Amino acid sequence: MVELRTPDTIRQAIVARIDGCRPLVEDIARSLYQNPELGLSEIFASGKLRSVLEDAGFSVEANIAGMPTAFRASSGTGRPAIAFLAEYDALPAVGHGCGHNLIAACSTVAALACKQVAPRDREGRWLLIGTPAEETVGGKLAMVDAAVFDDVDAAFIAHPSRQNDLGGRSWASHPLELTFRGRASHAGAAPQDGINALDALVMAYTQIRNLRNSLRDDVRLAGIITHGGDAQNVVPETTQARFTVRARDWRYLEQVVLPKVKQAAEGAALAAGAHVEFRHHEPLFRETLEHPVLRDAARRNFEYLGEAIPGRDGGDGGVTDVGGVTWVTPCIQIHFAMTNARPHSKELADDTVTPRGIEAALMAAKVLALSALDLAHNPAALDEARDHLRRVADHQ
Repeated sequence: MVELRTPDTIRQAIVARIDGCRPLVEDIARSLYQNPELGLSEIFASGKLRSVLEDAGFSVEANIAGMPTAFRASSGTGRPAIAFLAEYDALPAVGHGCGHNLIAACSTVAALACKQVAPRDREGRWLLIGTPAEETVGGKLAMVDAAVFDDVDAAFIAHPSRQNDLGGRSWASHPLELTFRGRASHAGAAPQDGINALDALVMAYTQIRNLRNSLRDDVRLAGIITHGGDAQNVVPETTQARFTVRARDWRYLEQVVLPKVKQAAEGAALAAGAHVEFRHHEPLFRETLEHPVLRDAARRNFEYLGEAIPGRDGGDGGVTDVGGVTWVTPCIQIHFAMTNARPHSKELADDTVTPRGIEAALMAAKVLALSALDLAHNPAALDEARDHLRRVADHQ
């Protein structure tokens, strides 16, 4: 592992600069908290962040990767190009119960601090990439497909949590919608003339849930019936269910788990005399790759700030579109302690605008900025990170 050496005067300047950004962190966190917007509808949040960055001298390109609320802000020229990722979509009914308002604040402040503190005579670009719809369609995945990250040398993001940690590995996910087609008939007078699509769905549900007995332990199969029929006295002609299908690695998910799920549904349809249609209603979310160089930098900077990192066996079934980014450029999503509340709860949303939440966001912004500067000042570390990505991606 390359030893990271960054001038302490620069590190101290970053800390001081971010401490001075407390009013901006509070403003971003509170204004997004008060104006929660669902994925791909983050008009207020995207506009506010773009305005802050433009006022600070960043060049901002909006409406990227076909998403009106996505953007890319850049300052500087040449390489390395180091990005901070901002999320800002909220949850239905809950608001910012995943703390994306703090993610937006952390990344924005880290980008501003790096721009202001980095020596003027050094080449390189600081980027803030606004990434919509993490909770739904995974805006970062569309950005990966649109080559937004192809010229990015490393990327950083910080997520609110109950404890500090270095991110671990999220899981791979490829949700699946099942639609069963039968034939309607009077359920009392002529049930024999119908084909019961609900029977097919119920059999499929049971068989899919039982698949866990023949799959690896690191598989999650959970589903809901989204449409079970139209009237109790009519043999259901069309029924529908949605399943979350997850595993620790995307290749096992695609090559083993999903074929078994589809086979179980097809068998149930055949037994009932119905037929089944499949649709992935969300894209494939790959698992996050761990990047040792970035983890080492983040760990060093948590410790520099006097922050503990409790031990954790990374990966708990969670899914994020950050995973897609980690497959195309070295990227890390750290977590920072700012709440005791449940994830995706109103209580967590409320905690994002408390003094504890703001203080935690400032700390996380410092870890991001210090780690990014470590890579910018140590080209050998960036080379090692890129080499690791090539080796791992080729192997997997």
